[in-house]
Amino acid sequence: MDVKDYRFTREHEWLRPEPDNLGTMGITDYAQSQLGDIVYLELPAVGTQVTQSAKMGEIEAVKAVTEFYSPASGRVTETNQTAVASPNLVNEDPFGKGWLVRLELSQPSELDALMNYDQYRQFVAREV
Repeated sequence: MDVKDYRFTREHEWLRPEPDNLGTMGITDYAQSQLGDIVYLELPAVGTQVTQSAKMGEIEAVKAVTEFYSPASGRVTETNQTAVASPNLVNEDPFGKGWLVRLELSQPSELDALMNYDQYRQFVAREV
């Protein structure tokens, strides 16, 4: 799936919708570039119920520690343990190998409230 098919939050998280009400999420390239070198990830446990826009975990970078938020409500089905072991993957490939969490979406209609790729690009352009 192309990044143009992803959905985006105002806090710079992305969600890639997948069949069967599943989704994979992470932070955007813009977010990782603002953070700098990422050195630690705190991800939610598998089975955790999350709510759209609620805190899901933390990302520690050389510059700062920041929270990240769930782009949709659901249950955590998988966390990227490869990225936990090598957090720099989020810097190197934020839309691919640097994904953070996979979710089983409980309210797929929430994705309608997220930005599409073009809307997100315009949003970031206004922030810069």
